[in-house]
Amino acid sequence: MITQEQLKEAGERAEALYRYLDIDNRRIQLEEEELRTHVPDFWEHPKEAQVQMKKIKDIQGWIKGYEEVAKAVEEVQLAWDFIKEGLVEESELDTLYADAMAKIENLELRNMLRREEDKMGVVLKINSGAGGTESQDWADMLMRMYLRWCEAHGYKTSVANLLEGDEAGIKSATINVEGDFAYGYLKSENGVHRLVRVSPYNAQGKRMTSFASVFVTPLVDDTIEVKVDPALLSWDTFRSGGAGGQNVNKVESGVRLRYQFTDPHTGEQEEILIENTETRDQPKNKENAMRQLRSILYDKELQYRLQEQAKVEAGKKKIEWGSQIRSYVFDDRRVKDHRTGYQTSDVGGVMDGDLDGFIKAYLMEFAGSDDQQN
Repeated sequence: MITQEQLKEAGERAEALYRYLDIDNRRIQLEEEELRTHVPDFWEHPKEAQVQMKKIKDIQGWIKGYEEVAKAVEEVQLAWDFIKEGLVEESELDTLYADAMAKIENLELRNMLRREEDKMGVVLKINSGAGGTESQDWADMLMRMYLRWCEAHGYKTSVANLLEGDEAGIKSATINVEGDFAYGYLKSENGVHRLVRVSPYNAQGKRMTSFASVFVTPLVDDTIEVKVDPALLSWDTFRSGGAGGQNVNKVESGVRLRYQFTDPHTGEQEEILIENTETRDQPKNKENAMRQLRSILYDKELQYRLQEQAKVEAGKKKIEWGSQIRSYVFDDRRVKDHRTGYQTSDVGGVMDGDLDGFIKAYLMEFAGSDDQQN
């Protein structure tokens, strides 16, 4: 059974959230923003209307989040009073307390996500490292892990492009994740992931080490202004589909976008290459590829801004082999994040998408710092 000190702490944390989130002011702001939608020609300007509705939804989300916390804490306090009268079981009180604390911690974490890009969706790209089938299988396992995490948190996912492995697994995958604060949470996954296990693909049953890289960029929408020069764009088309049979697409619906990008800050040039086979509709695939391009260009500018803001460059981790952010050691039943020191023995749970402990540890350590680690 919970203690009176725990009950008091829950109430104090809820009150602190009320102050941090400035709920009274947000309620006034919500009324003002909703009034703006009542003008007669509001929907005649779709883009501006979309921005306004997104702003309203954002404010509503904070208010609703706090109200859920307040209600949960109130239920715990009532249950505590009823315990003495025998109207509530101790186990029921503990369950209510656990639910209230989960809501408090979730809102506290969300409150750490203050950057503009934190609210956005995500383009999640997974690449297998050197090592052939073993690394390709590891990349496939990571894709499943992230899809399971997204499913558990109510995020919408779509596989924009998938390159299957030669024998098993995948060489690369690009996944779009849509939903509020998806980038804020999943930015913690950006980096190299290391697997150590007895490989089922090794005839001698040796312990092997494999790597896969995960790149996380904000998924922009039409409300975000990103300049794309049409003169620097070129397109190829190709047939998309599986290995054969009915999966072969006899129409060239797959698209390949090439964009000749010049960094405005350094003058460096590079070709950005994007492939999209998400649908059997070529125009739709082109639209999706353009969205990914805008996301990449937005992320490049974002990374430049973050680097300029960073006070200490020495702590930054680059995406390269040998600088893994997390190790998954199956035989020792251990998954450890090397940035935060957080680890767990529940390897199965992690591979089934239970990443919240790692995400929370990352945000607790880095979200409030100008020098956010990548």
